[in-house]
Amino acid sequence: MARIVWALIVGLLSLASLPAQAQDQEKRLALVIGNGAYQAGALQTAANDAGLIAQTLQAAGFDVIGARDLDGETLRKSFRDFIQKVHDAGPNTVAFIYLAGYGVQLTGENYFVPVDAKIARDTDVPVEAIRISDYTHQLSALQIKAGVIVLDAARSNSFAKDSQPLAGGLALVDPDPKMLIAFNSAPGTVAPDGAPPYGPYAQALAEMIRTGGLSLPDVFDRVRLRVNEMTKGAQIPWDAQKIDAPFVFFERKPDAPPVQADAALRSKPIRDYSAQDAYAAALERDTMQGYEDYLQVYPSDPLAKRVRAIIAARREAITWRRSYNADTPDAYWSYLRRYPRGPHAYDARRRLAYLSSALEPPPQFAAIDYDVPPPPPDEVVYVDRPVLYYGDPVFAFAPPPPPPVFFLPPPPPDFVVLAPPPPPIGLFVLPSPLFVAMPAFVAAPAYVVPPPNNIVFNNIHNTTIINTVINNPSPTPAQLAAAGARPALPGGPVSVAPSLPPAALQRANLTQPAGPQAARPTAAPIAPAHTLPGATNGPPLPQTATAPAARPALGATPTAPATGPAAGRPATALAPANTRPQTLTAKPPTAGVTTTAPATAGRPPVTPQQTHAATAPTANVKPPAAPARPAPAVRSAPARAAVSPPPAARPAPPPRPAAPPPPRAAAVAPHPAPAPRAAPPPPPRPQVVQAPRPAAPPPRPAPARAPPPCPPNKCKH
Repeated sequence: MARIVWALIVGLLSLASLPAQAQDQEKRLALVIGNGAYQAGALQTAANDAGLIAQTLQAAGFDVIGARDLDGETLRKSFRDFIQKVHDAGPNTVAFIYLAGYGVQLTGENYFVPVDAKIARDTDVPVEAIRISDYTHQLSALQIKAGVIVLDAARSNSFAKDSQPLAGGLALVDPDPKMLIAFNSAPGTVAPDGAPPYGPYAQALAEMIRTGGLSLPDVFDRVRLRVNEMTKGAQIPWDAQKIDAPFVFFERKPDAPPVQADAALRSKPIRDYSAQDAYAAALERDTMQGYEDYLQVYPSDPLAKRVRAIIAARREAITWRRSYNADTPDAYWSYLRRYPRGPHAYDARRRLAYLSSALEPPPQFAAIDYDVPPPPPDEVVYVDRPVLYYGDPVFAFAPPPPPPVFFLPPPPPDFVVLAPPPPPIGLFVLPSPLFVAMPAFVAAPAYVVPPPNNIVFNNIHNTTIINTVINNPSPTPAQLAAAGARPALPGGPVSVAPSLPPAALQRANLTQPAGPQAARPTAAPIAPAHTLPGATNGPPLPQTATAPAARPALGATPTAPATGPAAGRPATALAPANTRPQTLTAKPPTAGVTTTAPATAGRPPVTPQQTHAATAPTANVKPPAAPARPAPAVRSAPARAAVSPPPAARPAPPPRPAAPPPPRAAAVAPHPAPAPRAAPPPPPRPQVVQAPRPAAPPPRPAPARAPPPCPPNKCKH
């Protein structure tokens, strides 16, 4: 009985845990942008850096959307589409945004610059650039697990040279709940231009993401140590986070080798380290207290001068952030009292002008109380400049030593020197670096939802697929099929690179060069054959049987074949000669004369001269579309003699010319006794009225009337 009860309890507990397990399925989404083709100054590694991070995130199970060299409109649409995609993914979603390019700060806000931005003065920044806080606030407001914003954009730039200068680097910000903000260089400082193929920050970030078992804070702490080591102290990254949920990019399997970094050795007080190890400990913690503890213990060490510059930049950034958060005249006057020539002095005066206050501090005002003391005199030299660069030779800082192994293990041998990626194929497409196989003891967590059609994620350990497909610039369809790749759309292409944002894909289709392949997706629909060119949609023209309309009218532009009588013909064009004319029936003045043209099917085409002659106006006669064929078997000699002109005026019948002869009298009817017709103008003939005759074959005698004048030898009376 007890066993039965215990089995029931276990079963109920397992059923109760099913919904919780289903909710623990984690979706990972990423937006990666690399802008390098700036008119103000191209960046050599921005696109490659974005491609490296995108590929690393793909291996970690992220559904990555990436693009390079986006303009302002496309960039804004890509942000909006990504926010909507994160919203639709559900509550247990991790969103990752990586931006490589130029970043600027203005009055406490950070901006990412599109490639088409034209920033000649400070007032152009809010119009031309993308304010980052607009999208971080939106991500934080969503019900997501965590959001990560990485700005690889703190670089020296040439923007706003025609007005008051901008503060250097990026502004210190407070992350929103569930968010982590990371800069490639500390607030108020700029990073050096990386040497191709990859910048130090992107390469270090990719290395730490691939290291299994690291939490988000540990990843970025190690990135800071690695970048500082790679740049000889010229660049010190920064990050701040308010993420409570646990997160790891990769997990380490049970058979993984032990971690070299010992947590117990890393948590000791600063005073318990040697001078060099204490510098690494202060740098990993990256707090004002840690740097000040170092100066207290080692004030005369060669690295102390570098630490003072780090403290000076951080103190000024905190002071400005507190002033901007207060956003009052007293706050900005308080900043100007501490830093009258500081990096944000112009920003303080911009805000004072906006608040309609005096630009200079008055003698008496209520100064705000900052949580950091005023800068000592030896720090002013580092902040009395618009841009601070730790690698400036003016400072002559001593290079920092490499961090000890228990703080940062050496990089993997295959990740020290990375090969440059092949040139990307297609507009806005990110480069696809040569993928380095992941260690066998590292894998993405089992609860991560596999991204759709992700070749990298499915083959992070498969060296055959890595060499034949992922690292192949032109894999064959068979190789792609072997790797499990399927096009996003039926019949569409398969690519190892991340998919383009919808806005970038639409822009790429609109800007593709003309050609059979490029014009196929965007070709305009062909108008029906019975629609007039240039006409608006309306009822179709009637489709009637006509001769082949392969020849345009004289002077008209060739058009597509048409089936209607007027399709493809301009309103002012002459009628084609091979179009069936209306049948001319007998009328009283020309009784008995019928000029019905034979069918045009099978008739050889006429020349443009024929077309022009056939459409020329004639007197009293509607010309046929083509010269009438003689019918000698039907003609009657007496009737011909009765209506023939005098021999002197009648020329011999010429052979059938290529073009119709000049206009003359109507053709002779096949009846034996046709009615007399009007002769050509010279000599004029009186018009004779003749009664209609029956259509019988024998000729009918003419009624009594005055005979017309004729030569004596031809008359019968």
